[in-house]
Amino acid sequence: HLKKPLEDYMALFPSVRILRTKKREGLIRTRMLGASAATGDVITFLDSHCEANVNWLPPLLDRIARNRKTIVCPMIDVIDHDNFRYETQVGDAMRGAFDWEMYYKRIPIPPELQKADPSDPFDARVPTAGRPHLHALLFCPDRSPVMAGGLFAVDRKWFWELGGYDPGLEIWGGEQYEISFKVWMCGGRMEDIPCSRVGHIYRKYVPYKVPAGVSLARNLKRVAEVWMDEYAEHIYQRRPEYRHLSAGDVASQKRLRSNLNCKSFKWVVSKIRNVGTGLCADTKHGVLGSPLKLESCVRGRGEAAWNNMQSPCFAMPIVMSLCVQVFTFTWREDIRPGDPQHTKKLCLDAISRTSPVTLYDCHGMKGNQLWKYRKDKTLYHPISGSCMDCSESDHRIFMNTCNPSSRTQQWLFEHTNSTVLEIFNRN
Repeated sequence: HLKKPLEDYMALFPSVRILRTKKREGLIRTRMLGASAATGDVITFLDSHCEANVNWLPPLLDRIARNRKTIVCPMIDVIDHDNFRYETQVGDAMRGAFDWEMYYKRIPIPPELQKADPSDPFDARVPTAGRPHLHALLFCPDRSPVMAGGLFAVDRKWFWELGGYDPGLEIWGGEQYEISFKVWMCGGRMEDIPCSRVGHIYRKYVPYKVPAGVSLARNLKRVAEVWMDEYAEHIYQRRPEYRHLSAGDVASQKRLRSNLNCKSFKWVVSKIRNVGTGLCADTKHGVLGSPLKLESCVRGRGEAAWNNMQSPCFAMPIVMSLCVQVFTFTWREDIRPGDPQHTKKLCLDAISRTSPVTLYDCHGMKGNQLWKYRKDKTLYHPISGSCMDCSESDHRIFMNTCNPSSRTQQWLFEHTNSTVLEIFNRN
């Protein structure tokens, strides 16, 4: 019903072209069609239900002009579905992330990274509307591991060097992960630009039907198989129905990755060891109900031998190593072994002030599986009011009365986000 009326209206804007597909192609392949017809140096993708704010484009173009391999994303503000009221999104100092169930989320940026660049014309303190005594610091730019969705600008040649979107992705869903992984792994970078604002209508319902046989799960499986290497196993552990789902033919996408000499899916490795013993927590013999043990760190000596722990509070929360001394500190505030060979969701569990720390099925209900990592480097267990401790002589890991001066109760993490930890601990 928008065909002729839309064409008549857009005739008032001679620089705008309307392209139509011969059949329903979905968002991803339709964007590819538009990009193939574009002739400018930069391609900008926006949804139809968006409103660009004042001076939104120059900050995006500036970053691409400085580095053509940068994909830049505006901050996405909220347009109310009912009355079109425009509201600033909550929390500018945030960046994109996701968990191993492939749910997108935004997490705070560590304070030490929230530093303005006085030489950047788009990075300045500006008065908060109506309150001249208050100021909001716009942080431009912020490196982000994952974009929120489909609002971004990119150098046109660089977009096609990356192969554009995977044409095997159906309708919509998963494409933001594919383009995000691709740009970081293949020599580019991605940034959020808080001084570029675009409003987006978050609809209360989907106003169209998805064709039979099309699913978001297939798209995510396709992205995982092409880009996530052995870490795809983390997804299959949490989404077992994905494991045997067909991703279609991904040979051309894997060939593209090889031709671009893209890096492996090992982005950020975080590490943990016990201060007092220099040994690492280990699940080598870990089965349901078994106690956690101390073992020699498997990756060398000293700081290089620290065990790895990955968490949503880290800067780029997407990677873990593949050894028996890997753990995941999740957004549920439980701690899980990260070995991709585990087929069950196991969590560190303790039942009393003196009990061993054991592995049990994760239940997501906090309780015995709730942990807090505190400023004194102790792992505090609220339900028992005690802290994780260890013994070098017999390699036990157990709960004990908290003693911040005890070095055997201090566990070091190489990468932490103090902002998120503070929120976790405050709650």
